[in-house]
Amino acid sequence: MSLLVAVALTGALTACDAAEAEESGRDSAVSTSATSSGAAVSSDAAASPRARLAELAQQVVDAGAPGTIVRVDDGSGKPVEITRQAPWTKADHALTASDKFRMGSNTKTMVATVVLQLVADNKLKLSDPVDAWLPGMIPGGSEITVRMLLNHTSGLFNYLFDPDVFQAFIGQDTKVWTPEEQVAAGVRHEAMFAPGTDYAYSNTNYAALGLIAEKATGQPLEDLVQRQIAGPLQLKNTYLVTGAGNAADKSTNPALAPGYEPDAARLVGLLPPGVPAGTAFSGPAKPEGHVETTWINPSTTGAAGGAVSTAREWATVTGALMSGKLLPPALMKEMRTTRAEEAEFPNRRYGLGLEEVATPCGTVWGHNGEVPGYSSENYTDAAGRRTVSVYTTTIFGIASPKPRAAQQALMNAAVCAMLGKPVPATPAPAPTGS
Repeated sequence: MSLLVAVALTGALTACDAAEAEESGRDSAVSTSATSSGAAVSSDAAASPRARLAELAQQVVDAGAPGTIVRVDDGSGKPVEITRQAPWTKADHALTASDKFRMGSNTKTMVATVVLQLVADNKLKLSDPVDAWLPGMIPGGSEITVRMLLNHTSGLFNYLFDPDVFQAFIGQDTKVWTPEEQVAAGVRHEAMFAPGTDYAYSNTNYAALGLIAEKATGQPLEDLVQRQIAGPLQLKNTYLVTGAGNAADKSTNPALAPGYEPDAARLVGLLPPGVPAGTAFSGPAKPEGHVETTWINPSTTGAAGGAVSTAREWATVTGALMSGKLLPPALMKEMRTTRAEEAEFPNRRYGLGLEEVATPCGTVWGHNGEVPGYSSENYTDAAGRRTVSVYTTTIFGIASPKPRAAQQALMNAAVCAMLGKPVPATPAPAPTGS
């Protein structure tokens, strides 16, 4: 599930048949013959999974995405890495597969891993009530356990849906939100259900988990991520942005891929129910009705979605996790014990910061994420030997049916290639005026 969930898009990966797609760019090693005019899939693409993925990535850009990164490692050799971007974005940055990317709710897998490592070290228990660590912070905290926070069965309201937080999330407010304030914003709304009786995705759960990890260790969460995951895996570009980390992030990390969202005029008709009319992302104006959101206020995400990484490094994280390098078997089993998500996502089940997803080519494990200007999906096979990542430099730029279908087709094809299955053959769509 994504950081936004009902407020924006959820991941495109689906167990349904691969849907339509479209096109516009070039890969470091592949050139294709399909064009934005809707030409049929080339014979080269039919013969080569790499070329087919390149065409599908191109079609996502032609459908309206500013850019996309695809990385597929089927465990048999050099990974396939493909980038595509709209021509107007090239003046800002030439997109590469090694660019840093805001990972959104993929962060939850990393934070859950840190928490479970603390369980392995006997510093806390899955059965611990929240009140044992955050006394008085959460109403009913004596009935909510660490496990319930991890698997979204606490019933806590999602703080990102609080109007004040949401204004900061879209960049209309520069207030720096602390984790304590995130939790407070969540609990000032009525709980959705009694603890442990249902499932509802809520970022408040992970804001609380970050605070619990800090209380159990006496260390900032970003330092725990470095010490327990990034350091041991020798990751140079993976870190957690929290609080006011925006300024340092901008000055020290120019390799962050730029993110974009449609401007206020183009957002009309793309906003889901519940988002106020007139909502607009703050940022410098860009061509073709976009604003840049790269450096938008990041303080609303933190433990729920503040990670930055690259496709290669995140594949290292998820591969190490699923292959048993980061957690002992008993806790890996706990992490992979899943329950059904909301009814609208019948192909997804949620464990402890980890999703089990049924796809056309088999079951995969991982997460997805969204923050302004960034949508990402990362999955592995059950053994962590094969990995796939598909990143898009927008959320709402792929919200309408045509780009959404193109994104879905690309994601399904990338997962099939990862699993060594034939890439689904999808006819190129007919051209449209949009």
